[in-house]
Amino acid sequence: MKQSKQNMQQTSLKGARVIDLTRVVAGPFSTTILADLGADVIKVERPGVGDDSRSWGPPFVGEASSYFLGLNRNRRSIAIDLQSPEGAQIIRDLVKHADVLVESFRPGVMERLGLGYETLRQINPSLVYCAISAYGQTGPYKSRPGYDLMISAMGGLMSVTGTPGGEPVKTGVALIDVCTGLHAAIGILGALYHRQATGEGQRVDASLLGSQLAMLINVASEYLIGGSIAKPQGSAHANVAPYQAFPSKDGWVLMGSPNDKLFGVMCDALGQPQWKHDPRFVTNGDRVAHREELVALISDVTRQHPTDYWVDLLSSTGAPVAPINTMDKVFQNEQVQHLAQVEQVEHPLFGSYPVVTSALRMSATPPVKAAPAPRLGQHSREVLSEVLGWEDDQIEKLIAAGVIEFREAGEPFQGKNGS
Repeated sequence: MKQSKQNMQQTSLKGARVIDLTRVVAGPFSTTILADLGADVIKVERPGVGDDSRSWGPPFVGEASSYFLGLNRNRRSIAIDLQSPEGAQIIRDLVKHADVLVESFRPGVMERLGLGYETLRQINPSLVYCAISAYGQTGPYKSRPGYDLMISAMGGLMSVTGTPGGEPVKTGVALIDVCTGLHAAIGILGALYHRQATGEGQRVDASLLGSQLAMLINVASEYLIGGSIAKPQGSAHANVAPYQAFPSKDGWVLMGSPNDKLFGVMCDALGQPQWKHDPRFVTNGDRVAHREELVALISDVTRQHPTDYWVDLLSSTGAPVAPINTMDKVFQNEQVQHLAQVEQVEHPLFGSYPVVTSALRMSATPPVKAAPAPRLGQHSREVLSEVLGWEDDQIEKLIAAGVIEFREAGEPFQGKNGS
C-alpha cells in the first residue's frame, strides 16, 4: 500500500491511498469509513462547485453545509476539471500511486472520460475500483438517474414504511444511501484482502437498488417463500407482538417482547402477571393473532404514568424499553455521551464544530481522531506535489488554465455558501 503523511498512529488502513470521485451521501459515507480506518482519502471535486452537498443547507459553518461537514471528515480535497484532457490525465497519474478508486457517476461516464476500469487497470493492475450507482452497472435501468428516495419507492421500502392506510412515508435519514456506502466499504475491504493474497485488484460494484433489496430481509423472504406482501405497520412488527410504541401520560414509550420469557418479564413489570397465562397471549403466535386486544390492554396501563417512569421501571427488570428521543435528547443521553462518539474538530478559518465520528471501537487499530472536512481544492497543491512530485510552476499553469483549483485552509471566506 502507498505511504502518506497522514495518520501517524497505527490504523487498519495506514498507508492505503483512496481516490474518491464520489459525491452526496453513499460514496462519501463509504470513503469516510475508509478514512476513519486510516486511509489517505483524496476527494476529487469540480472546480468552483464541489460536492453538491456543500450547498445543502442551512445550517452552514462558514461556506459549507453541516450536511457536507458531517459526511466528509478525514480527507483531502483536490479540485480537478475532469472534462479537460489535462484533468483526466491527473487522475490516471494519481491511480499509479493509489490502492483504491471509488466513483459514483452514472454508468458509462467514467469510460467517456477515459477513466473506466479497463483503462485504469492497465495503469495499475492492483487497483481496487469501486463503482457506486443507482440501479447497477448493467441492465435496462442502468442509465436512469436515481436517488435514495426514488430507490426506496421502487425497491419496496416505502411500501412497508408508515402507518396502515396512511400516505407514503420516507425514512427519516437517507438509509439506502448509507447502507450502500456500507456495502461499498465492505466490498472494498474484501477486495483489498484478496489483493493482499494474490496481488490482483478487481472491480467492485455497489448499487442503491441492490442494497435496498438486501435490506428487505424478512419482508422479502416472506414474499419469496410465502407469497405474503408486507404492509406498513407503523411502529409495530408484523411478526412479533408486543413490539411497538405505546402511549404514556406525557408522550410515547417503546416496548418490545420478542420472546415469551421477555413477555412475562414485561407483564410482571406492568403489574399484570395474569396476561402470561391468558390463552390469547401465551405464545408469540397467539399474541400476533390477538395483537389489537393486547395493544389495547397495554395502552390502558402505560397511559397512567409518564415515559420516564416506564423506562426506569422496565429497564430495571431487564425488559426492553426506550423513549422516543428527539435529537436534543439523543445527544444529552448518558449512554450516548459515554460512547464519546461526538468530537470537536477545529477548522483554521471557521473555528470549532462537532461531528459524529466512527461507530467502531478497535483494540489494536482504533479509528483516527476526526479532522475537519476540507475546503474545496484545499489540498490541490499538496497532493500534486507530494504524490506526483510536481513543481510549483506546473501546478500554477494548471491553476491559471482552470484545470485545477486551490484554496488555502485559512483563505478569507467570500460569502458564497457551497464552495
